[in-house]
Amino acid sequence: MAQTPEVEQAPAPPAGTSAPLQSETQSAEPASSHASEFLRRRPHARLFIIIAILVLLVGGFLAWRYFSSYESTDDAEVDGHLMPLSARISGYVSKVNVDDNQYVNQGTVLVEIDPRDYQIAVDQAKAQLADAEATAHSAGIDVPVTSVNTTSQVSTSEADVSTAQAGISVAQQNADAAQAQLAQAQANNVKAQNDLVRYKQLVDKQEISEQLYDQAVAAAKATDAGVAAAQANLLAAQQGVTQARDRLAQAQANYRASQTGPQQVASIRARAESAEAAAKEKQAALEQAQQNLDYTKIYAPVDGVVIKNVEVGMNVQPGQQLLSLVPLNDVWITANFKETQLKHMRPGQKVEIKVDASGRTYKAHVDSIAGSTGARTSLLPPENATGNYVKVVQRVPVKIVLEPGEDKDHSLRLGESVEPKVFIK
Repeated sequence: MAQTPEVEQAPAPPAGTSAPLQSETQSAEPASSHASEFLRRRPHARLFIIIAILVLLVGGFLAWRYFSSYESTDDAEVDGHLMPLSARISGYVSKVNVDDNQYVNQGTVLVEIDPRDYQIAVDQAKAQLADAEATAHSAGIDVPVTSVNTTSQVSTSEADVSTAQAGISVAQQNADAAQAQLAQAQANNVKAQNDLVRYKQLVDKQEISEQLYDQAVAAAKATDAGVAAAQANLLAAQQGVTQARDRLAQAQANYRASQTGPQQVASIRARAESAEAAAKEKQAALEQAQQNLDYTKIYAPVDGVVIKNVEVGMNVQPGQQLLSLVPLNDVWITANFKETQLKHMRPGQKVEIKVDASGRTYKAHVDSIAGSTGARTSLLPPENATGNYVKVVQRVPVKIVLEPGEDKDHSLRLGESVEPKVFIK
């Protein structure tokens, strides 16, 4: 038979004390002994614990790396352009072709103002332009005609002066010849009269015949008539000289008048230029009237969603806002990060945008960082009137732009809250 092993008994407690309970003895043992006993019984548990510790360390390290690799904020919203469209002319709104929240394409006619008054203004401007152009054309024709006429007048007057001067010379020569003929006639007359006296004495003495005396009388009468004729010729020649001088004076006056030809041409040219300027003014008035007529239709400058402020029947004035247009294809994110988050933030860094309204996530990148804090550019910047300084973490706006094609369906709306996550590492 196998012998039963002897069990070593514990020493007896001293007199006057009670023996300790078995549970108290077990609880007094060190915890390390239990762990050692557990590890001794299960040798693979030690490996599992080591692996678990390594996993926790690696996971903690990766979590630290991940959470330190980005900066995020919930103070961000969708931003974009809000284009106010206003009237450029006054008038009566005859048509409104869109409704609130309607998506329109670029070039769509949104509002129409009654064009009849402006069409009448265009017709009047066209008529005035036609009249001004006709006047300018006529004045333009007068310039070369006047130039040719004045040139011809100068040439003609110069020729007339030369002719008149030559005429004076001829007339003076004729007068001189008439004067000589008169002198000759007078000399012949004196001789004839003297011969008549002598023949009278001889005939009285009957020394000559009566026939010779009669011939002497006839010769005396002839020379007397010749003197009268020569005197008449001289008077006529002298009048010719006077007339020639008058013609010269007239020719010289015409010549002096022709010398004003350049001034006349300049005056006609100035009138033609004035008429041309008036035509250009009428052309500008026509263009203005046509432009005002075009302003009766208000077009969409870009694609976007309409916010309407106008109704049919309104009388609008220049500058009055009629509607607004939100171009949803050109939106971005304005995120207000704390200044302590901007240490490693740079333009071009990748961003993930989570939209509260749809729960979608968009890819984007940092476009730029504002040049001042939001408080500095607010309507009422905070002032420290008491002089007591309390440091407050400021927020700086950061512009984040979506990657191309991220918002094809134009689901983002201005003012929606988003949560951007900027990856700085």
